[in-house]
Amino acid sequence: MAAGLLGAVLAVLLAGAAGAFAPSGAGAGTRASASPGAAAAPAGSGAAAGSGAVKPGAIRSGSAEAGGPKPTASRPGVTRSGSSQPGTGRPAAAVRGAARQAGPARAGVAGPGTSCRSVAHIGDSTSVGMVSAPDLPNPAQRLAAQYRDVGVRHIWIDASGGRSMVEELPGQVNGDDTARAMVSQGFRGCWVVALGTNDTANVSAGSDVGRMARIQELMSVAHGAPVMWVNVKTLDPSGPWSEASMQAWNDTLLQACHQYPNLRIFDWASVAQDGWFISDGIHYTSAGYAARAHLIAGALVRAFPAAGTSHSCVIR
Repeated sequence: MAAGLLGAVLAVLLAGAAGAFAPSGAGAGTRASASPGAAAAPAGSGAAAGSGAVKPGAIRSGSAEAGGPKPTASRPGVTRSGSSQPGTGRPAAAVRGAARQAGPARAGVAGPGTSCRSVAHIGDSTSVGMVSAPDLPNPAQRLAAQYRDVGVRHIWIDASGGRSMVEELPGQVNGDDTARAMVSQGFRGCWVVALGTNDTANVSAGSDVGRMARIQELMSVAHGAPVMWVNVKTLDPSGPWSEASMQAWNDTLLQACHQYPNLRIFDWASVAQDGWFISDGIHYTSAGYAARAHLIAGALVRAFPAAGTSHSCVIR
């Protein structure tokens, strides 16, 4: 595929206002800021990861688009943070305190919960909606509260619209460098990785960095620590973000399970209901984001239980 077409296809999957969250302990807050989005550079173009455009050791706020229109090769997406419907233009909302306002237990997980006391969650726009006040006005439904309900005490969430493991938008840190920065800043614990939607789209569009190589890069950063990877689903019938492209990513994750005994896959694709998607077929309604946060936290318990051991790679 010609470089120009690749660049067009990779442009601005939900690029806009920021959604990066700092580590939170028992009394720590969260942070959010805003930055403009732009087109992502194709892998290996010199503006991709490691080129010097973004310092690997620095975590910057990325884009936090929840529900803008999906870009195509001929029409870049224009989005607004926090919206659960395409094109509403709703401004970014402050999300401070989301990680400390857990409230009563809601996750519905019996028993002692998860063995993961510290969790780093790295995601794209499908994670941004789980920490967004406009999408989830009730803090008890948001991702940090759901993690706390299953026994996680230290939570670091970094979600950025359009993020992949390799490519990055201007001012954004890709998934690989985000994970490396977390380790360099002292994180030790379990990883939840909700990336792949953009990665597999980029591969389908012609990136020379394959699906398995992207997974292997993150697993090398985890260095044997527990990893739960959330697989992907769309309702798109064609193009780089098609459901066929998503299935290719999910199949590669399954192959990776044979290489990494510390890897578990939460099979989101098998439980995500079509009614939870908005019209773009990629992002979710408020009900969808609430269900996604609840189910991810519950899957973490089954993947890495406080008592006993999980032997199944796929968690449903």
